[in-house]
Amino acid sequence: MKVLRAVRDQKYLLLMSFPFVIWVFVFSYVPLWGWITAFQKYRFGRSLFNQEWVGLRYFQELFHDDLFYQVLRNTIAMSVMGLVAGFTVPILFAVLMNELKGSLFKRAVQTISYLPHFVSWVVVAGLVTKMLSIDGGIVNELLMSLRIIDSPINFMAKGEWFWGIVTLSDLWKETGWNSIIFLAVMMGIDPEMYEAAKVDGASRIRQIWHITLPGIRTTFSVLLILSIGHLISIGFEKQFLLGNHLVIEYSQVLDLYALNYGIGTNRYSFGTAVGIFNSAVSVVLLLIANGLFRRYTKESVI
Repeated sequence: MKVLRAVRDQKYLLLMSFPFVIWVFVFSYVPLWGWITAFQKYRFGRSLFNQEWVGLRYFQELFHDDLFYQVLRNTIAMSVMGLVAGFTVPILFAVLMNELKGSLFKRAVQTISYLPHFVSWVVVAGLVTKMLSIDGGIVNELLMSLRIIDSPINFMAKGEWFWGIVTLSDLWKETGWNSIIFLAVMMGIDPEMYEAAKVDGASRIRQIWHITLPGIRTTFSVLLILSIGHLISIGFEKQFLLGNHLVIEYSQVLDLYALNYGIGTNRYSFGTAVGIFNSAVSVVLLLIANGLFRRYTKESVI
């Protein structure tokens, strides 16, 4: 009876959410049917039930491939660097925006910081490559003018610097956009708390430490849990567009590995096995992060 009563009371909300439930089901759950190809020697022209079953053969190939562990290293390294930078800098930026008093200047800075988010990674990769070029690149020109280096450095050919280049490029592109939610939460903090802190003699740094940051703790925890769940699902656009054959040992990630050695070589079953591994690890990381946060901070998403 309670369920029926809840459905009756919230029927309009349920009707509004129904199209989104259908969308998620069609595009997120129905495709999971294709996972069975990871356990088959898939061939075109045959139905899924008329394929040769090979069990865990492709998973065994995956875990015995030395290249897989190199790719996994690259994925985890760039993910962790992006996670740390992608949370620290946007929060600091949001705090600074929250402390600005001039509304016109504040809006101008916010607008400028949001714009890179809407720029395609194709354009961003072109800009980064040009800026780091040895032929008139602004970075090399600046370093040489300051006499820090004597000759141009080919940044895009140094694999050990590739992770940093990707992280900084992503940081420039997404800092403003990622700070929106933190800034919105900060603006919702009761102003009387700041007034009371001023009366007690708290400096602006103390106000930020004891009021602003605790005020965004719940939002920070939820976003961090979700980001940890996507730790190895970082896509491949950045790495594909900024990478080259000289830095392939550092640029190739799991999605590129599945694309190049799965779909690219018509080994669809192997590519599916890589995708299943990616999804399984993401779910495990999400559950672990959620459990730890729920235990130590009382915050969780599940």
